Amino acid sequence: MSESSPFLAHLIGGALGSYLLLAFAIIIATFILEDTTVVIVGLLAADGTIPLPLALGSLYTGIILGDITMYSIGYFASTHPRLGRYVNHDFIAPFRAWLENRFILTVFSARFIPGSRIPAYTASGFFRSSFSTFLLTVIAATSVWTTFLFTISFLFGSLTTQWMREIRWGIAFVVLAALFLIARHNIHAYLAKKEATDIAVDTHTTSE
Repeated sequence: MSESSPFLAHLIGGALGSYLLLAFAIIIATFILEDTTVVIVGLLAADGTIPLPLALGSLYTGIILGDITMYSIGYFASTHPRLGRYVNHDFIAPFRAWLENRFILTVFSARFIPGSRIPAYTASGFFRSSFSTFLLTVIAATSVWTTFLFTISFLFGSLTTQWMREIRWGIAFVVLAALFLIARHNIHAYLAKKEATDIAVDTHTTSE
């Protein structure tokens, strides 16, 4: 994340002369590193460098388009003759059933767990899960997580406008890393608890 952050900041900063280019740069940046882009845009918006409506609108657009892209990659992969035969294959039937039974929870929680969106969202497309349900779920997840992360970054930026730029950005990304760890721990704990509950219910049902 540290190596890509200056590149993203340069990408967005280089487009500040035009609102159209700026929106495009933010959207492209979300495809590279989503949460890092949110933090950068939040800090720049706090400085008044980026208008608030443009900042949020571009972030939401880029993030949701990225999610749709991952779903589409999975969907089109399932149309390939060699890969398509695995959609209903017995070998991966248990995983497909698991995803279908927890589809909304899996798609929603993937937003908060680093590294889980690509497999979860491409699998959703590969198994041709309901696109409308997928889209509504990612919109809901984006509205929660992205708004929260942007708000934290914006407030932090507003309170530290006079700080040295290096210290300010460094602290912002330390906070981002901490939020990652906390979110991942909480979501994993919740999923493990739910999985244990589901197994207990299934076992009880089978015994009856």
